Amino acid sequence: MITWGSFVLGSVLVLAGCSVGERATPPAAGDPSAPTGCAGHVETGSLPDWADEGFHGDTRMPHVFGARGEIVAVLFGHPLAQVRPDASSNKILWVARPATTSPDPGESTTLKITATLDGTDTRVAHEVAGGPGPSIIDLPEAGCWHLDLRWAGRTDTMDLVYAERKP
Repeated sequence: MITWGSFVLGSVLVLAGCSVGERATPPAAGDPSAPTGCAGHVETGSLPDWADEGFHGDTRMPHVFGARGEIVAVLFGHPLAQVRPDASSNKILWVARPATTSPDPGESTTLKITATLDGTDTRVAHEVAGGPGPSIIDLPEAGCWHLDLRWAGRTDTMDLVYAERKP
C-alpha cells in the first residue's frame, strides 16, 4: 500500500532528477574529452556564469563552446547561414573564460580566427580587434567549418555549421 508520505517522497525524488533553466556546463579547460569534429553542438540553455556579463534576465542563448572550454561563441545569427534570406549577418559574440594567469603584455589581444571548410583546402581568416567580443563571421560556403582561435597567448578550437543559401 502506498501512503501519502511515500507518494510525496517519490514525487520529490523524481522531480529532483529534472532541472529547469539549467546552466550550460562547458568542458573544463584543457579537457581532452571535449567534443571535436562536426559533431559540435549548439547549446540553447543559459550561458555559463563566466560568459553572461552584460546580459540581464534570462541568458538562454544559442552558443557553442570551444573544445577546450576556453571560449564560447554566442550566436546572435542562429542558425548560421552562408547567405541569410533577411540580409542580416552571422553575428557572433566571442566570450573568453577568465584567464587564470596574467597574459604576457607582449602578446596580441586580437582574436585571430582561421576557419577551414571540412574536407577542403578552403580557408578564411578573420580578426576581432581587442580580443574576444562582437563580430560578424560570414563564410563563403555552406558546411562544417573548423575554427582555430588564438588570442592573448591562449588557444581553442570549435566547429560551426553554416547552412545552405536559402532563396
